[in-house]
Amino acid sequence: MYFKLLKKIVGIFGFKIISKNLVKVEREIDNNNCLTLDKFLQNIFQKQIISGLIQIGANDGLRFDNINKYIKQYKTKSILVEPIKEYFDQLKKNYIDCENIFFENLAISVNDQINYLYKVKTNDLGKYDEHIKGISSFDFNHLIKHGVKKKHITKEKIESISIVKLFEKYNFDINLLFIDAEGYDANIAIDLLQNSNFKPIIVIEYVHVPLSTIKNLNNLLTEKNYRYFRINENLICIPKNITISLEI
Repeated sequence: MYFKLLKKIVGIFGFKIISKNLVKVEREIDNNNCLTLDKFLQNIFQKQIISGLIQIGANDGLRFDNINKYIKQYKTKSILVEPIKEYFDQLKKNYIDCENIFFENLAISVNDQINYLYKVKTNDLGKYDEHIKGISSFDFNHLIKHGVKKKHITKEKIESISIVKLFEKYNFDINLLFIDAEGYDANIAIDLLQNSNFKPIIVIEYVHVPLSTIKNLNNLLTEKNYRYFRINENLICIPKNITISLEI
């Protein structure tokens, strides 16, 4: 009875209680899934579908980076975007021997919404797991939800550009847009699809994206003739004019 009452109360505020068993089952399935993000990326790079790419939220180019090895192995023309100066400097060092890499110390913003980001203070990073270095966000509460203490958070002013202007800045084909923007991912994809004719393969991390934004993105993907499916915490979006045969 108490659980049912709690569900009703939580529902009033737009939230939903998910059973621990469901979460554990999904994790178990994902852990043993024959189709992983790495296998998908390997497939499209091996088949030379990708000649140019943009990575949003490149961080230092190493930490939890799914795409680093493919950029280096296939010498792909790549635009790597990282707004936090400290991580941007590390990013450039980690690609120092690579040609055809373009670096942008910027955030991607819709209608100039973002001119600052919250991050963990450098001196306090050692108090947290490695993944904390990759959760910088325009949303203060995003860090709080990851267990960061308020006193360890600082605000950094950053420069920004729209995703459409970034595409227009570079004069080569961009076939892949890889986004890890800590909850802002779908906003970036929506902006590109609504305000340009660019139609790359899009990979976004959806786990922090609000449901209403995901619904808008899904409707837009259908309208723009995209197919899409989920791999772990990523939404893979492929234009229908691109044929991909996944070998698993």
